This record gives sequence, C-alpha cells and structure tokens, in this order.
Amino acid sequence: MAAPMVEIRWHARGGQGAKTAAMFVAQAVLVKGKYGQGFPEYGPERRGAPMRGFTRIADEPIRRHCGVENPSIVVVLDPSLLDSTAAGVTAGTDQDTVFLINTSLAPSEIKKKLNMPGAKVYTVDATQIALDSFGKPIPNMPMTGALLAAAPFMELQEMLDAMKLKFSTKFSQAVVEGNLRAVEKAYNEVVSE
Repeated sequence: MAAPMVEIRWHARGGQGAKTAAMFVAQAVLVKGKYGQGFPEYGPERRGAPMRGFTRIADEPIRRHCGVENPSIVVVLDPSLLDSTAAGVTAGTDQDTVFLINTSLAPSEIKKKLNMPGAKVYTVDATQIALDSFGKPIPNMPMTGALLAAAPFMELQEMLDAMKLKFSTKFSQAVVEGNLRAVEKAYNEVVSE
C-alpha cells in the first residue's frame, strides 16, 4: 500500500518566495521517484499581499488539482499572518497537522497564538538566516530546509543537489551558495516542542 499523500499549504506575502518554494519542493522530490505538484494561489497580485502556495507529494500519480484544504503541513513565511483570521492559517487543520513558522518565537508561544495547545509546531528564524546567508530578507529557501527537518520526505543532500541543479542556471554561484547555506542552517536550527 502506498504512503498517504503529503499536502503542504504555504502562507506568505507576495515577494517572500512562497510560489518558488512550493514549486521547488514539488520538483525536488522527483529525484526520489516520487510525484510532486506545486502551484500558487493569489489574491490581489501585488508585493506584500497575502498569498498561498500548495505542494503535494505522493508515491503515486496525483490526480487532485485543487488547493489544499486539509493540509498535513502548514508553512508560514510571514508570522504577521498568524494574527489575521482572513489568512486562514488554521483552516482545515486538525491535531495531526504540523505547523512550521518563520519566527524567532518559541513553539510554545506560537501554539498560544494559534490557540492549538496540542499542535506540533516547529519554528525557525528563516528571515534572519536569509539575511545572514545571502543578504536579503527572503525566507523561502531557508523554510524548505526547515520543512525537510520537520517532515523528512527526502535527504538533505538530495534537496541541496536539486537546488544546485535548478538554480545554477538562473543565478550566480554566490547566490546559489548563499541559498545552500541558508537551507542547511535552517535545517539544523529549526526547533519544536
């Protein structure tokens, strides 16, 4: 029997790279012989507006092509979205949903904010890691490293190799190396309770 499909919902603001991350993770799992699907959903298409991205990972072909309503994992790139009921961070979640939040706060503080005392919460300061690693406050790639620590659907080195392959034709070596450092650092620094 095949493993159940992993459904990830990304919450971010336009310009934080959630679309890129959602699609990258879906492409990266292909090296494992898995199936992946990644796509964004926009509200107002402008920088800073709330948006969502979706990723599905499965051992069998994915026939579903709608947004993720009941995510296995919720990834939040902008912690200010936790304060907005309109963002719907907890919509469709249950006690088995894993939350991964870009914040310097402890997981226990995030559980209180989410009003989900039994939730499995991981936190990492991906924005600071991005600033330290490549000089821009774009948390998407560090969050992919933290995601891998929270839900090990592939090996870290496999993800780093996929990143090198995907981004080395689009970006300078310095940018690629900075992102690789950020992914590895976030993978090692993510915390949970």
